Amino acid sequence: MTALINARILAQENLPPPSAIHREIPHTKRSLATVLNGRATLEDILDRKDPRRFIVVGPCSIHDPDAALDYANRLKPLAAEVADVLVLVMRVYFEKPRTTVGWKGLINDPDRDDSFNMVKGIRIARTLLRDISDLGLPIGTEALDPLMPQYLGDLVSWNAIGARTTESQTHREMASGLSTPVGLKNGTDGSLTVAINAMQSARAPHAFLGIDVEGHTSVIRTAGNLHGHLILRGGQAPNYGADSVAQAEILLRKAGLPASIVVDCSHGNSNKDHKRQVGVLHEVVRQIREGNQSLVGMMIESNIVEGAQKIQPDLSALVYGQSVTDACIGWEDTESAIREAAVALRTA
Repeated sequence: MTALINARILAQENLPPPSAIHREIPHTKRSLATVLNGRATLEDILDRKDPRRFIVVGPCSIHDPDAALDYANRLKPLAAEVADVLVLVMRVYFEKPRTTVGWKGLINDPDRDDSFNMVKGIRIARTLLRDISDLGLPIGTEALDPLMPQYLGDLVSWNAIGARTTESQTHREMASGLSTPVGLKNGTDGSLTVAINAMQSARAPHAFLGIDVEGHTSVIRTAGNLHGHLILRGGQAPNYGADSVAQAEILLRKAGLPASIVVDCSHGNSNKDHKRQVGVLHEVVRQIREGNQSLVGMMIESNIVEGAQKIQPDLSALVYGQSVTDACIGWEDTESAIREAAVALRTA
């Protein structure tokens, strides 16, 4: 039987169940309050009960937990400063989908040496999520591996489904059961149809295979997620301009979906030039100032140090606070861009 079902499997390693990791790394009172308040606030924004907009901002991916917590400590006072018009959600991404191959993120390979110590990665990720939420910052992440929400989902206030996985039935089913609002990105080619179909699917109940909090294989039955929204991330051309946003609104309404749109200032919308993100943000804010009601949020890839670097064998040689995946804007530019956006929104 092994030859029949595991012909290409080299090894298997059992994970501790989610409940064991939860007991080992539990919530604090403040982290629990942060998660619940963050989810409620984002739902209120999507339901138009809260007139503010939200910005998901932070590193493209987390590779150094110390630098990530440093970034969070910088973001927290900025979040308080702009809280009258903007809700800042820290981007804390641990899983990186790959077009071919490459480093798949801190959970998959926390030591960045192809040792794939995933149990260690899960523990590091959960500890960091707990510590950031304990500061009072709500957290946004990408839901990629269908098992991870059981390990980490109780510490997250917002989820995204990426451009490479929005078309996946597995991820649409997962989105329907997530306890957070969920943004679904348009396809890598810029097509909105994939994301709109995904939003319709995520709103519906589903039954699929997964694990429960004790790690048992289970049939998961979901109620559907009514707080799904569209993320415009560009494709073959940017799609954050007023004409593109208006077209997205038309397609959403034709599909019977709420016209709730988030603009990803990076990726195709910046033509993969991290410095252009600030200009995209300013354009989105301009549209909001002119009365657009569908634009509820923005996403920015930001880190302590501008740019990006490659992972190398000598990890001590890595630049502290600089991305090892997509290039990010630096902290000074992040701070000034968000402050400028807040000033503009206050005078709208």
